[in-house]
Amino acid sequence: MRIGAVVLAAGHGTRMRSALPKVLHTVAGRPILEWVLRSLASTRLDDVVIVVGPEGDAVRRLAPPSARLAVQHERLGTGHAVSVGLDALDPSCDTVIVLSGDTPLITADLVAELVADHQIGGAGSMVTAILDSPESYGRVVRSATGAVERIVEARDATPAELAIAEVNAGLYCMRRAALEQALGRVGSGNDQNERYLTDAVTDLGGTLRAVVSPDSDVILGVNTRLDLAVCETIVQGRLRRALMLSGVTMPDPSLVYLDAEVEVAPDTILWPGTHLRGTTSIGTGCEIGPDAVIADTKVGEGSRILSANIRESEIGVGCEVGPFAYLRPGVRLDDGAKIGTFVEAKNSTLGRGAKVPHLSYVGDAEVGDGANIGAGNITANYDGFRKHRTVIGAGVKTGSDCVFVAPVRVGSFAMTGAGSIITHDIPDGALGIARARQSVIEGFTEKAEAKARAAANDASAGKPAG
Repeated sequence: MRIGAVVLAAGHGTRMRSALPKVLHTVAGRPILEWVLRSLASTRLDDVVIVVGPEGDAVRRLAPPSARLAVQHERLGTGHAVSVGLDALDPSCDTVIVLSGDTPLITADLVAELVADHQIGGAGSMVTAILDSPESYGRVVRSATGAVERIVEARDATPAELAIAEVNAGLYCMRRAALEQALGRVGSGNDQNERYLTDAVTDLGGTLRAVVSPDSDVILGVNTRLDLAVCETIVQGRLRRALMLSGVTMPDPSLVYLDAEVEVAPDTILWPGTHLRGTTSIGTGCEIGPDAVIADTKVGEGSRILSANIRESEIGVGCEVGPFAYLRPGVRLDDGAKIGTFVEAKNSTLGRGAKVPHLSYVGDAEVGDGANIGAGNITANYDGFRKHRTVIGAGVKTGSDCVFVAPVRVGSFAMTGAGSIITHDIPDGALGIARARQSVIEGFTEKAEAKARAAANDASAGKPAG
């Protein structure tokens, strides 16, 4: 048996009110279509065809190299879409899986179970679910023997059929020859004047088996932003549950948000307000949050991140970040380093044990092991045309309110005086001071107050200001 798959992704998605194709909207940071394609991963497939509309270029960019796209130029219904997909499918595939590209909750285990059920016999197998409120889903009508007799779209159903709780999940595995013949017999005499795939599925010329999913959530499709939010909530619950069962603590799971690719090691605590996005990985024994947003970043074991926004960076072992810190792309903290309160950094490296405790900007810089950057320091990295680097050596201690005008180098174990604007290199072990000499004017306050009183008196007497 050679198995192919046809993924239906040609819908307009008009109810999404979006310029972005429906299947490219994301759930837990992953496009809906990618969730669907991943559900096929555990089944050995010989070919995959994604059916898209004429505007399917954006979908084409997402499709894996192994998948091919077929364009449905006229949207004449799901039956027509499947015919377009079958025309493009490898002719050697004698079995075909058909599923919708807008159902992100379908799992790989369910697809594998469906294929195994089809191998038992019959013309095809489908997935169904039991819903308390079936609403707009197609109803599954069974015969007296329990076999699937037909699928009735809700808009075409009778009151008795609408009372049926078993609904169609839109996931099928069928003999290709039987499906192609059935599609040739399908007409468009329905409320939508379209060729329904469901009419072909129930006219395969053989027994149609049904796998009832124990989890009714899997059938949920995305047609509106409300549907998208429902799917997001369900997926978040799955991701949180998996992490907690693996040894991650979440005092309030409902306030932790995860992307699908995120990895978190055991004995880490994710406090409320934590958002882990993209390919972020968190080591063991960390404390993340409250209120931390971390994207595409690696965090080493034992690190603590509080009230911080971090993107595309690397945090070493035993580091501290925050509160109220902003790490832009390209920041690397070696083990034991610290970026503290109201500090912004980008494209910079902090060596082992280096500290930028508060109120500073570190951009395009290299800070050596054990260096301590004083409060209010700035690396002035941009001259209006180009970016330049600042190099601060190991063991350096900088005074408060210093500006390093790049390109500039501060040697190891050097120091800078508070309020200095450093424009030239400082040798190892030296002290750099660059500030205006202080002047003291004796009696200034008394003289200034006397002058102010005189001016006030003149004004009250109507004299011109002198």
